[in-house]
Amino acid sequence: MTAEGQRRRTFWQILLFAAGLLVLTVISAGSVYLVNKAREDSKWVVHTIEVENQINTLLLEIRRAESGARGFLLTQGPDFLSDHEKAVAAIVPALDKLARQIGDNPAQRDSIEKLRAAIEIRLDQFSREMTFVKEGQPGNASALVREAAAGNTTTTISNQANAMIREEERLFRVRTANSDRSQTLAASMTGIGSGLVVLLALISTWLVRRSARARDEAEARLRDANFNLEAIVDERTADLREANDEIQRFAYIVSHDLRSPLVNIMGFTSELEELGGDIFRRISSLAHVSAEGAPLAPAGPGEIALEGADKQLSEDFSEALAFIKTSIAKMDRLISAILNLTREGRREFQPVKIDTRELIEAIVATLAHQAAEAQAEIHLEPLPNVVSDRLAFEQIFSNLIDNAIKYLKPGLPGEIRIRGRTKLGYAIFEVSDNGRGIDPKDHQRIFDLFRRAGTQDKPGQGIGLAHVRALVRRLGGTMSVSSELNAGSTFTITLPIAWNVSNRNADR
Repeated sequence: MTAEGQRRRTFWQILLFAAGLLVLTVISAGSVYLVNKAREDSKWVVHTIEVENQINTLLLEIRRAESGARGFLLTQGPDFLSDHEKAVAAIVPALDKLARQIGDNPAQRDSIEKLRAAIEIRLDQFSREMTFVKEGQPGNASALVREAAAGNTTTTISNQANAMIREEERLFRVRTANSDRSQTLAASMTGIGSGLVVLLALISTWLVRRSARARDEAEARLRDANFNLEAIVDERTADLREANDEIQRFAYIVSHDLRSPLVNIMGFTSELEELGGDIFRRISSLAHVSAEGAPLAPAGPGEIALEGADKQLSEDFSEALAFIKTSIAKMDRLISAILNLTREGRREFQPVKIDTRELIEAIVATLAHQAAEAQAEIHLEPLPNVVSDRLAFEQIFSNLIDNAIKYLKPGLPGEIRIRGRTKLGYAIFEVSDNGRGIDPKDHQRIFDLFRRAGTQDKPGQGIGLAHVRALVRRLGGTMSVSSELNAGSTFTITLPIAWNVSNRNADR
């Protein structure tokens, strides 16, 4: 296919995708709107039914109150009085609930006010009737009943309630029609949308099949073009491995050869120190000569008694030598560390089954003295067993636990926890402490070679964590830290549960 044909096909595919996306968006939005509207209309239908039921409930309570009052007036039985009082107590709450329900309808609000007025009159009549009966004046109670009947209070209540019911029935018809119409529109929208989606799916299938044929042709050409790609990759990988080995050999040779001049410097520094002592003793003996020209006796065996500029010169000389010795010692430690790293880099890892808890308990036992001096407790939680290189695994956790002990807060009892779990074929180990913590800006710095973070009040060359991360990577895992200043640290090591030596040794 020509480039122009590919561009045209890509254009139509993009156009079809955009059209399908637009159709799906419109259908989704319309369906959501119509479904919500249908739900809202259905809610109003249910609301209308609830209002009607509440009106009937109110009328039922009023009738119960009237029946109880008449029964108590005729028989003065306590059951009738109890039933009457329960009904009267339920009338006002039922009326209030009805008022809340019809609050959205102005016409119904006018009706409820009229109904409330009539009910209040009838409740007052009930109260007076019951008072007359309880006071032994049944005649007055009967007269009050006849007065209430003549005033048509009960009829007024019934008529007003029936008017409200008729209004709700009218609303029910309107709202039911609206709900049916919304549901019909929603169903129509869904049907039309489904048809358009099917049509777009058919067109998309046709285009995908065309694209698949073109892709198969392109893959065939790609296989032909990259027939020797695997051989090229193997060749480049071998070159990279050889270059990596060469770098390790170079680092070993350089660090090894640096030791010779360093040893010479150390020897000449010692000789220079002895020579300086002889010179300043000679100066001291020349400075202390008697008036007759005879040298005075020294202040003591091996002592150098100097004054003024000579004394200052002697102190400067000693200070310079001390600085040279300190620098030589530091360089010696760095060269030793580089040699150890190069030796470790050349070592072939061998996978063995490791009882993780047993190995870490042995590490903790070797560090028990340091932990006791730091007033630290080391807690081991459940740990998963792994298949890995035992020496590398031991070096990883020895460094982490030693650092956790070393960087605890002075004067605060230390608490170090080592725990582990498994997830998706990996063992996840965490070494946490309540020590001084690490500033978040230094989280990556601490893994760099010869780089340290925080207060430098502990011995070290800045190699431990860099070495640990290198070992973790060679074992096919990852390492991270979570820490805040003065809030402790948690180092997380993720390693394969069953590590295969071919995964890493071939890639060194």
